[in-house]
Amino acid sequence: MSMPRCHWHDLPDNARSAVEHHTGPVLEAITASAGVNSGIAATLHTAAGRTFLKGVPANHPQARTQQREAAINPHLPAASPRVRFHLQAAGWDLIGYQHLTGRHADYAPGSPDLPHVADALGELQAMPCPAGVPVKDARARWQRYIDNADDAERFGGPALLHTDLAPHNMIITDRAHLIDWAWPTRGAAWIDPAVIILRLMEAGHSASAADTWARRFPSWSTAPRAAVAAFSRANARLWDEIARSDPQPWKKDMSRHAHDWVTYWHSRGH
Repeated sequence: MSMPRCHWHDLPDNARSAVEHHTGPVLEAITASAGVNSGIAATLHTAAGRTFLKGVPANHPQARTQQREAAINPHLPAASPRVRFHLQAAGWDLIGYQHLTGRHADYAPGSPDLPHVADALGELQAMPCPAGVPVKDARARWQRYIDNADDAERFGGPALLHTDLAPHNMIITDRAHLIDWAWPTRGAAWIDPAVIILRLMEAGHSASAADTWARRFPSWSTAPRAAVAAFSRANARLWDEIARSDPQPWKKDMSRHAHDWVTYWHSRGH
């Protein structure tokens, strides 16, 4: 759900004061251009260093995703930036993150970023979902889009999943850092490779090439064929719904890629 982006000085005085209690006085604030899911997203420069601040109005539905982000953060792989503070003030829900100096990943064929992306996802693939943390369940998340109730059970599993592996959620420094944990999910480990495959196709990979790239992950190379087929159909229906409700060109492209992937998987054979 997108929302208008505001700047640091647009926040209420009490909200800025609450942030500066943690950071010290803000000397400069640079609003981020990427991302659509935060009311504010800015790099704060202070005498002590830099902090990445993101936030939404506390009464906005997106505030729940921020609370999930804060809850899951201590359990994430070491490369994911750490939460420095999470607070509510003056009607805003705000998270301050460790700042990363880097750029968004390039998923294009032949990109030198792809090995780093694979390393980051491989690190995550080895992690079980922590107990006692409020995360989504893959069976429930895609249940509306399945052919029959048995299909949902195929998506269950113990893995911690990111599920939104767009290139703007991978920051490249000397390695890849996985950010924006708005949708942490418990489920089958092969779901994240299935998700990133569509993003590789968006960046110019063929379905076959994206499939080959993903086969470096044991979860994907051993994933049950019928389970992948069921998820692929469900995910295509989800992208159809996203594109219908907000027909931006990139969303329509993602819907097309999802259906192209379904066709490829169906034709691929055993």
